[in-house]
Amino acid sequence: MKMSAFLFGLAVACTSALAHGQVKNVVLVHGAFADGSGWKAVTGILERGGYSVYVVQEPLTSFEADVAATRAVLDRSGPCVLVGHSWAGMIITELGAHPSVRSLVYVDAFEPQLGETAGGLQSKFPPAGGQSVVPYGAGFVYVKPEAFAADFAGGAPAGVAHFMSISQQPIATASFDARVSVAGWLQKPSYATVGTNDRQINPELLRFMAKRAGSTTIELPASHVIFLTHPKEVAALIEKAAKAAR
Repeated sequence: MKMSAFLFGLAVACTSALAHGQVKNVVLVHGAFADGSGWKAVTGILERGGYSVYVVQEPLTSFEADVAATRAVLDRSGPCVLVGHSWAGMIITELGAHPSVRSLVYVDAFEPQLGETAGGLQSKFPPAGGQSVVPYGAGFVYVKPEAFAADFAGGAPAGVAHFMSISQQPIATASFDARVSVAGWLQKPSYATVGTNDRQINPELLRFMAKRAGSTTIELPASHVIFLTHPKEVAALIEKAAKAAR
């Protein structure tokens, strides 16, 4: 009888340990004026830690198209931590209720409430580098290449910032008026970074959104490309979310 009780307790403990560590997938979603390659350093750290990483490439042609591209990855990822940078905060918030998502990580990202838009949030706390976002043509906007290093990619190596500036992916202007119909952070645990030198999303706005959502938050002396300049810290926050997930 004692041996049976011991074996039962051991089985329960093992089951609990497996459940605790079951989230080993991470889905990374890039923001406006960028693409998935920016996640390379973070991806390397996560993969060395035993995580399977999926990098979404959104078209940035509309909110709906970006949501669809991300949903297609979630449909095959299995249980995951869903991570979004900048504009992608809108996307991961909309998809937070997806059954694959166990937690959300906002990397200097919009963290909207139901019915909010990215443009509306920006108007609450205008960013220091907002004037560098200008019309690209055909209903899209981009960051002026000559302002990119200072207003978007501060702290990144000069060569990296230059290449990002000339290879940036413009975003449809109408996307900033799209309203989220789901607030994923109301349903799932959330985490957030605040780059105190961010010139694309005002740090005060990042703090406001994270506090409202009750997100576990870290602040770093970083620009908008916090995932490039502080990949270890960003990866550590993602791992924290994965280890705490159920």
